[in-house]
Amino acid sequence: MTATRSPKITLIGAGGYVFPFRLIGDVLSFPALRSAQLCLMDVDPGKLAPVADAARKLVAHHGFDAQVVETTDRREALDGADFVIITFQVGGVASYRHDVEIPRRYGVDQTVGDTVGPGGVFRFLRSVPAYDAIAADALELCPDAVFINYANPMAMATAYLNAKGLRTVGLCHSVQGTTRMLARTLDVPYEEVDFLSAGINHQAWVLRFRRDGQDLYPRLREVMNQRHVVGRAAADLAGDDGDHSEAALAASTYEGGNEQVRTTLMNAFGYFETESSHHASEYVPYFRKDPEMVERYVPQRWDYYEICSAHDDQGDIDTQLARLKQELAPSVEYGASIVNSVVTGVPSVVYGNVPNATGVIANLPADACVEVPCLVDRNGVQPTAVGALPPQLAALNRTNVNVQTLAVEAALTGAREHVLHAVALDPLTAAQCTLEQARAMTEELIEAHADLLPAFLRG
Repeated sequence: MTATRSPKITLIGAGGYVFPFRLIGDVLSFPALRSAQLCLMDVDPGKLAPVADAARKLVAHHGFDAQVVETTDRREALDGADFVIITFQVGGVASYRHDVEIPRRYGVDQTVGDTVGPGGVFRFLRSVPAYDAIAADALELCPDAVFINYANPMAMATAYLNAKGLRTVGLCHSVQGTTRMLARTLDVPYEEVDFLSAGINHQAWVLRFRRDGQDLYPRLREVMNQRHVVGRAAADLAGDDGDHSEAALAASTYEGGNEQVRTTLMNAFGYFETESSHHASEYVPYFRKDPEMVERYVPQRWDYYEICSAHDDQGDIDTQLARLKQELAPSVEYGASIVNSVVTGVPSVVYGNVPNATGVIANLPADACVEVPCLVDRNGVQPTAVGALPPQLAALNRTNVNVQTLAVEAALTGAREHVLHAVALDPLTAAQCTLEQARAMTEELIEAHADLLPAFLRG
C-alpha cells in the first residue's frame, strides 16, 4: 500500500452474524481510515446486502468518504487488497449442528465446539477448501496484504493460512475481555492495570496482573474463591444487572458470573485462563465427565449453538447501526487498530495469534500457533518473545496443541488418519471415549460434512 492512496480493506464473510458490521464500525472510528474502500464479500448475497446497506447508512450519516463495495466474487474482493479480514464459518448453523450434536451422542458435550475437540477439528476441516481458494487467489492478487483472521478454530485456521503463504495474525477478544473482567472483579480501574498474557488461543494465561507495581494475584485468588464455590446452585449465580455494555460483562452468565472452572484451574495450575469457564471446560478432561459433574462446575448452561440458532440478523444490525450513529467509537476488538497502525505508523500493542516458528514461547512446539503480545506499526504485526511459560502451563497447552497441529497436518498432507489422531487426542474426547468410539464418531462427522470437506476426506 502506498502512502498516497486510501487502503482497500476486504472482509470475507461480511454477511456473518453481528460481528462484521461491528468491525466496520471499528474501522470508521479511526479518522485515517474514513476514506478507505470497504470491500464486503460473502457467498450469500441475501446475508451480505443488509450489512452493506447498514455500512452505507453509517458512512452517509457521519459524512465520511469511505466507499462501500459489496460482492460475491472472491477475486474481485482480493484484487489489490491491503488488508483482508476473514470472519466466515463454512456451512453455517446447519453444519455447526453436526459439530455439537454428533459428539454429544458419544458423551462429548461441547458448550461451543469451535476450538479443539471434534467440533473444532471439523469446523476447521470444512473451511480448508475455502482457505485454499483464498490463498491461491491472494498470492496472485494481493501478495503483500495483511491478513487478519477472526474465524475459529483460531489456532488451526491461523496456522494453516500462514502455512499457505499468507501473512496472517489471528485475533480474539478473550485476553481483553478476561482482563477487563478481572479488573472489575477487583474494582480496579482497567487503565491502571499492568498485565501480561501468553499461551494459545482460548487457553492463554494471565501471567502478570499488577497495579502500581503491586501484585494483584493474592487478592484475585481470595475474591474468586469466595465468589465461585464448586457446587453452588444456579439460583445463586451472579445475576444480570441489566447493563449489557461491553464494560459490564462481569454480571453475565458467560464471563464473570459463573467461574468455578477457571477458579479451579487457577487453584491447581497457579494462573487464570483467558477463556470463559463454559468454554474452558471443553479443553481439559476434568469438568465434563458426566451430567452431575457438569452441574457442579457449570450450573447454568450457556450453549452457543442454541444462541446462534435463535439470533435475529436484521434486528442485531439495526441495533448496532443506531448505536454507532450516536457514538462512533472502537470496540475492544483489535482488528481496526492493526489496520490503523499499519496505515499511519502510530504504534499499538495487540494480543495476536502467530506462528511459534521463532520460539516466541520457548517451551511450546515450533509448529504451534501461540497467542502473545505483538507490536504493530508500519512494519506490520511483530510478535514479542515471551520466553518459557511456567512448565505446568506449557504442559497443559501442549495437550491442546497436539490436536491443533495434527488437524493442520492432516489438511496440509491429506493424511486421513491424522483426523482421527486429532480427535482421539482431544482431552475431553479421551476422557469420554474409547479409541473405537472416537473412530466411529470421526467417521460419522466425516459423513455428515462430506460435501464441504477437502477431497482427501470425501472418498
